[in-house]
Amino acid sequence: MTRGRIRARLRRSHLHPFSCLRPNANNEEPHPLSGPGFSRIVHCNRPDRHLKKPLKYCSNYISTTKYNIATFLPKALYEQFYRVANFYFLVAAGLSLTAVAPFSPLSMIAPLAFVVGISMLKEALEDWRRFAQDMKVNSRKASVHKGDGVFGYKPWQKIQVGDVVKVEKDQFFPADLLLLSASYDDGVSYVETMNLDGETNLKVKRSLEVTLPLEDDEAFKNFTGTIKCEDPNPSLYTFIGNFEYEQQVYPLDPSQILLRDSKLRNTAYVYGVVIFTGFDSKVMQNSTKSPSKRSKIEKKMDKIIYILLSLLLLISSISSIGFAVKIKLQMPDWWYMQPLNPDSLYDPDQPSKSGLAHLVTALILYGYLIPISLYVSIEIVKVFQARFINQDIQMYDEESGNTAQARTSNLNEELGQVDTILSDKTGTLTCNQMDFLKCSIAGTAYGIRSSEVEVAAEKQMAMDLEEQDTQITNGSRCRKSAHNSWEDSRGGPEIELESVITSKCENDQKPAIKGFSFEDNKLMDGNWLKEPNTEVILLFFRILAICQTAVPELNEETGMFTYEAESPDEAAFLVAAREFGFEFCKRTQSSVFIREKYTHPGQLIEREFKILNLLEFTSKRKRMSVIVQDEDGQILLLCKGADSIIFDRLSKNGRVYETTTAKHLNDYGEVGLRTLALAYKKLDESEYSAWNDEFVKAKTSISADREAMLELVADMMEKDLILIGATAVEDKLQKGVPQCIDKLAQAGLKIWVLTGDKMETAINIGFSCSLLRQGMKQICITVMNSDAVAQESKQAVKENISMQITNASQMVKLEKDPHAAFALIIDGKTLSYALEDDMKHQFLALAVVCASVICCRVSPKQKALVTRLVKEGTGKTTLAIGDGANDVGMIQEADIGVGISGVEGMQAVMASDFSISQFRFLERLLVVHGHWCYKRIAQMICYFFYKNIAFGLTLFYFEAFTAFSGQSVYNDWYMLLFNVILTSLPVISLGVFEQDVSSEVCLQFPALYQQGPKNLFFDWYRILGWMGNGLYTSLVIFILNIMIFYNQAFRAEGQTADMAAMGATMFSCIITAVNCQIALTMSHFTWIQHLFVWGSVTTWYLFLLLFGMLPPYYSEDAHKILVEALGPAPIYWCTILLVTVACNLPYLAHISFQRCFNPMDHHIIQEIKYYKKDVEDQHMWRRERSKARQETKIGFTARVDAKIRQLKGKLQRRSSTLILPNCMPSPCQ
Repeated sequence: MTRGRIRARLRRSHLHPFSCLRPNANNEEPHPLSGPGFSRIVHCNRPDRHLKKPLKYCSNYISTTKYNIATFLPKALYEQFYRVANFYFLVAAGLSLTAVAPFSPLSMIAPLAFVVGISMLKEALEDWRRFAQDMKVNSRKASVHKGDGVFGYKPWQKIQVGDVVKVEKDQFFPADLLLLSASYDDGVSYVETMNLDGETNLKVKRSLEVTLPLEDDEAFKNFTGTIKCEDPNPSLYTFIGNFEYEQQVYPLDPSQILLRDSKLRNTAYVYGVVIFTGFDSKVMQNSTKSPSKRSKIEKKMDKIIYILLSLLLLISSISSIGFAVKIKLQMPDWWYMQPLNPDSLYDPDQPSKSGLAHLVTALILYGYLIPISLYVSIEIVKVFQARFINQDIQMYDEESGNTAQARTSNLNEELGQVDTILSDKTGTLTCNQMDFLKCSIAGTAYGIRSSEVEVAAEKQMAMDLEEQDTQITNGSRCRKSAHNSWEDSRGGPEIELESVITSKCENDQKPAIKGFSFEDNKLMDGNWLKEPNTEVILLFFRILAICQTAVPELNEETGMFTYEAESPDEAAFLVAAREFGFEFCKRTQSSVFIREKYTHPGQLIEREFKILNLLEFTSKRKRMSVIVQDEDGQILLLCKGADSIIFDRLSKNGRVYETTTAKHLNDYGEVGLRTLALAYKKLDESEYSAWNDEFVKAKTSISADREAMLELVADMMEKDLILIGATAVEDKLQKGVPQCIDKLAQAGLKIWVLTGDKMETAINIGFSCSLLRQGMKQICITVMNSDAVAQESKQAVKENISMQITNASQMVKLEKDPHAAFALIIDGKTLSYALEDDMKHQFLALAVVCASVICCRVSPKQKALVTRLVKEGTGKTTLAIGDGANDVGMIQEADIGVGISGVEGMQAVMASDFSISQFRFLERLLVVHGHWCYKRIAQMICYFFYKNIAFGLTLFYFEAFTAFSGQSVYNDWYMLLFNVILTSLPVISLGVFEQDVSSEVCLQFPALYQQGPKNLFFDWYRILGWMGNGLYTSLVIFILNIMIFYNQAFRAEGQTADMAAMGATMFSCIITAVNCQIALTMSHFTWIQHLFVWGSVTTWYLFLLLFGMLPPYYSEDAHKILVEALGPAPIYWCTILLVTVACNLPYLAHISFQRCFNPMDHHIIQEIKYYKKDVEDQHMWRRERSKARQETKIGFTARVDAKIRQLKGKLQRRSSTLILPNCMPSPCQ
């Protein structure tokens, strides 16, 4: 608390002239609040007034669950019977209660209850996990005023509107609050809204001056007041209200509102009164209800069920008509089948009645065409798949201790079909840390450490040059000369393979300094004093240390200062200045103090610089300046900003280093570094005094154009600057982000970034993670400036945006360069127009042809709308990934939502379908688990339909063979066991354990992933192929068995087979054939699969043996059938062998032909791995990996390829200049 009290004495508003210095609130008129949308009344410190209507508002309890106790049963049952197959079996179970049912009611109702019960239990368990995470948030404690100036802790869910809450540093706000006071004596506090809008820079909030005396717990003993404001709405950036206090009315604006799920930073504590709770809070207003998502495969499966239902109705109708015809024409001649009751359903005089009754019988009998166990088997498989995802050690994050979590298993296979990823930026791609890497001072470049892009380009170039060595060695003399020139040029200054790291191993042994990765002995340890232009270097370091708004904090353990800055860039500059020997150590109301280590050798000098004015950074200004007076009385303007802005403001004599600095800036940009230019100007007292008078006049103005006046006055000062250098910082992405994006791009995925951050920041991040690169053509769609927008009509603005989109689309269409890549960048204000119905498809058409898309300054609602547009407009699978509450909307809107379980709350995780700890784990989640799950589920479903068609149609054939009698050839127990035991475990093992290739190969060949988005394993060609295979198998089984057993002696005594022996033999053929088929389908065998496949066949014979041993009362016509009838008959075993071979021969021929003449990618890889060619021939293995890569224009590889093209161009130009003189033919003598 000591540190907090020291900082509390600072009047921080002096440092923020643009955002905080405002006219006295007493001079402002209260907002006129009337009409709909402004009915909210809050009685401060009197929550009891809000217990009854009309002032009773919603509680602070939040829930992201799909069900509650009351809705679970009806809603879960609806979801289960929304599935076509389940609904059919519900109807069939009802019909089984009638007299015409061929089976007992129990045999129909029990399987249905089991299947539905298992699915509902799974849904309940998954929703319980969501409930547990909700309770974790709802149970957080907050300090709330209980009365008489006493504060105590309450769970968040118990907080009410009107409560006064005390929030301390680094805590989240439990609800939307009106800021009353803060630890700083002028009511200023700093808030991090990264969880809401993705921005990492701190927001300045300031209370009304009238509430500043409420500075401790006791002050709230008799505090009362009334807030009248707008109703709950999703707008994060607006707020209109009035505060009635001590018989005065004060207007409120967004600068006094603290939003739920944002965090208090750099401030010891604040007091606030609750305005909006729970789902009324703005962050929850931006969320949507947790949707019920279904995968595309499951939706397509419903269509297949419809096809099978149509087939079922068709054959049932045929059976019904055939039965009616038999009753009408042949029944009178069958004296031995005359019914006892003439009014029964077998009356030849009423064949239509008989046919209708038989239709019910047929619908139940042929129900085995519809796989009742399909859904429950898929549920079981998905649970196991989710468990494998949860337990994947490769997706375990050691720092947080979190693993990947499949929060719902319904969408496992959808992971393998993603086309577009929509990602948040802050906390998802970045870890909010900048590292100072290089700099340019007085035209000299410093910093020898390479960025990741440089290292990768150098490695790839080295490999290319090695390959060319072999060709060049065997070439002509001219080519040898060229080769020598290439070798000579590798280290030459003209080509420069971008600062090869020679001291990387040494550096790795040094302790890491957060924010500082610079390496160059010329500037370290005071060696800069030996450099030319020492005065310029000194000024460069002072600008780094002085031109900032941070607060220093002494770390008592290390004795070093750390800095709480408004942006990570600023913190990196201060750390760099400290390491260079210019340590920012203290800030007072009007000064900053710098400890200079090397300016006087052997002495540590503390210098004071008086802060006269601070002109802060805005996205429009793109620069920041501070006017200071040093100890000698010299007034200086120190400025840092975007190079395009700074260069335009240089004086004629301030451009000495412009050309070389511009080259260095371009080089830094090519390798993905964020750059700023540094400049200064000396001022005399009269010049400064005249300007300051204008500045004071502007900042105390109460007119509407006060901000514009301030910018104009600042613009007058920031001219005629002198350039001294530039900085290059590396935006610290989360570990593995560039590599992950590169792999995802090679896998053919499109990546969009949706962020609430500023356009400049988003573009820089785009460069850092290789979504953007040097040479990529940027299409920026923006509205005109705010003043122009105010004057123009909405229609004119829309026409302007439409014209920009049209022109950009035409430019992309006319581009001839095959290597050209386009990036679309659009801001939130423009996006609000582009997402309107008459323009959104035009915008989407442009976006999908661009290599990358970055949407900046977007609200949570806009994120969800963009996601919906991509999902519905392209019709392809979308995945949204984010880590904050501002990402909940898009996570829920996307086909798949992935939450990052970081340190910034759990809202995104609670709304997600899958959660991971780092963005880099998305690569393995999609490329490995997604690929596996898609192929497993697709093959599993196809096989399910194959085996049920093969089995179900034999019932139809036999019934037609027996005059449509409704007689089943199989014992009831056989039919019950077919789906439940005898064929279920092999297909489950296929869905759980099947691997076409290993996880390592999936990552080495990311293009294999495209089999999912292209739907190669679940398209109609493959589905109908498997159905055709089932039809063929059913015909072979029935026809061969009938042909063999019809007139053939079955026993040694010469008897032919009866129906029981025939049925048991046909069923034995089915079990053996379909299990051999699944064995042929599998690419990867474990002992579990062998056990399940061959164990299922063995189980059938064990069942037949044991069931036949039961008394005839139970075993009926199967009594001792295996021991006495089937087992001793060689024809039984020969028939099984013959039928099994005949059933599987066409599939074996098809797959052999495909592998030989039209192999798929995984077939080639399987063959290479089988023959171990990947070990014996590494060159061939690398070539195959390169060929298998999807062509992409984003990602690390695309950037390296572009860099290689650039370097090869330089090499060719260099070699051509050396070859021509050496290879000139000598003149004839």
